Amino acid sequence: MDYEAVSDLGPDRRRALFERTAGVDAVRSTVRDIVESVREEGDVALRRYASEFDDVELGNVDVTDDAERAYEEIDDDVRAAIEDAAENVREFHDAQVPEDWRREFSDGRELGRRFRPIERVGVYVPGGTAAYPSSVLMGVIPAKVAGVDQVAVATPPAEEMNPVTLAAMHVAGADRVYASGGAQAIAALAYGTETDRPRQKVVGPGNKFVAAAKAEVRGDVDIDFLAGPSELFVLADDTADPGYVAADVLAQAEHDPEASVVAVTDDEATADAICREVEARVADRERADTIEAALDTDASGVFVARSMSEAVLFAEEYAAEHLSIQAADDEELLDRIDSAGSVFMGPYAPVAAGDYATGTNHVLPTNARAKVVGGLSVDTFVRSTTVQRLDEGALADLRNTITTLADAEGLEAHEASVDARFEDDD
Repeated sequence: MDYEAVSDLGPDRRRALFERTAGVDAVRSTVRDIVESVREEGDVALRRYASEFDDVELGNVDVTDDAERAYEEIDDDVRAAIEDAAENVREFHDAQVPEDWRREFSDGRELGRRFRPIERVGVYVPGGTAAYPSSVLMGVIPAKVAGVDQVAVATPPAEEMNPVTLAAMHVAGADRVYASGGAQAIAALAYGTETDRPRQKVVGPGNKFVAAAKAEVRGDVDIDFLAGPSELFVLADDTADPGYVAADVLAQAEHDPEASVVAVTDDEATADAICREVEARVADRERADTIEAALDTDASGVFVARSMSEAVLFAEEYAAEHLSIQAADDEELLDRIDSAGSVFMGPYAPVAAGDYATGTNHVLPTNARAKVVGGLSVDTFVRSTTVQRLDEGALADLRNTITTLADAEGLEAHEASVDARFEDDD
């Protein structure tokens, strides 16, 4: 593995790095057909796709009872780890719950804002080549903290579904659990089937088929954002430990062969050392084939910048899902970067800590969407309503402003609705 110079990157290379699509557009037509089939056929389509895509002859789509049984049956140490992680996630998201407020202004206006949870939410939890009990906690707990009444979870079916993932659903407080994966699961959550009613919002990460399905149903149902394969951007200086950087790169690359992993430094010796550490460590990883595939994508690599300022500009343009800053002046560098899903500061904050146990949410925007949206949070599951009350004097003070603007817009009835309240005075 060799490093590249940021200044030498041509248009095609930069496009691959900064316009990551993870192949979503290529599967949109296929996904559209799947979504339409589920919308028309319901559980029949789910069973057909379970057989076709997961090689599972699906009986009951609803496996909620299995989650409670799994909680009782898993090893004590695994159960304790799930509960410890869940407590941290719940604590962090408890701090995000917004409070209603109302304020009286001196001119007689009383204005405020109130927050109410969405009633029915669907959470997608990936499966496939790995199990993700952590994604259960990240999707369900913020929704329950926000006050969502009904949270349904969908995850791919299997002959024997992963008991740890099922147990996490019980710990997190999922109300219903469904054995359905991929685009068909997103369609089922969005439109409902015989097993369950439609959800108002669908959230959660997944592969390109899941992302394409969320794009397809958006508009009929709300979604969080289009989250694709995992991304990591490490910003390092000459004080960074190349072994730590390499370990973090390999950790995120093992998620998916289409994961994007990048390390940028202003020091050539550090870049070379990171490359050597990656090469030395990859063969020891159990998912080495997946890691190597991710490292070979055009959206991955180790790069040398001419200065840390150039590295910061690179990081801002990349807008990574996960940003790790391993540098002596990490706080100063953080102040210069606005676009990142979640930031990991210093040598002892590996991304894996946030993936599982710190309490922050790991369902984050990918494909540079961190430029416009943040990760999953309590805010995802609430909506706000503004409230206003005016006394007569406040309306009188505003009367000329309102009627002048209404007249300018040609909305005579708006103007009249204000004037009507002062007919006796006039």
